[in-house]
Amino acid sequence: MKNIFAIFHPVILLILFGTVITASAQNTENPGAIETKAVEFLESHRNLWRDLNVPEYDGKLLHDIIVEHGYTRALEIGTSTGHSGIWIALALSKTGGKLITLEIDEDRHKTALGHFEEAGLSVYIDARLGDAHEIVPELEGPFDFVFSDADKGWYTNYFKAVAPKLEKGGCFTAHNVSGRAQRGIREFLEYVKNRPNFETTVDSKAGGVSISYKKP
Repeated sequence: MKNIFAIFHPVILLILFGTVITASAQNTENPGAIETKAVEFLESHRNLWRDLNVPEYDGKLLHDIIVEHGYTRALEIGTSTGHSGIWIALALSKTGGKLITLEIDEDRHKTALGHFEEAGLSVYIDARLGDAHEIVPELEGPFDFVFSDADKGWYTNYFKAVAPKLEKGGCFTAHNVSGRAQRGIREFLEYVKNRPNFETTVDSKAGGVSISYKKP
């Protein structure tokens, strides 16, 4: 049998090998360079995050939880325009993981995609457009980290749908749970704090984040 490469024109071979080399280089990018690009993007947009995005403190909190526990399979319910997703994906770039993030609003979804690309983190993010009420129950999992920042009245339902797919030792976090209770938040906190297989605390330093670890 003839060598398969003999049937290709040298120019075609050069293009093929160049493509492979480029893809390989992208997949083996220096972790330090990834973080530098993402941090520079975050710094340049520090005062520009509106439209339901989390404060910087909460983004860093999510990042640190993921890195500390080595989580790799993350789910975000409520992308907005991508601030929290960037912090989560930055952490996952260090642990070797990936994020699935859901957004129902098409304009916010498109803006988030641009932000993920600019931050250099798109490879770590599977951004999906659609109704989380429908998508979340259908996700297979398993997950080891979840961040809920969508409609507050549905938090308990999201938790119920995801908890069985959350690995032991995994973490379910939810945003805007402190201060004046929004519709559904009180019910949600009461529910998760009474789960015997979860340990829940609340960090109230910024937007208010509940942190629920699934017990081994």
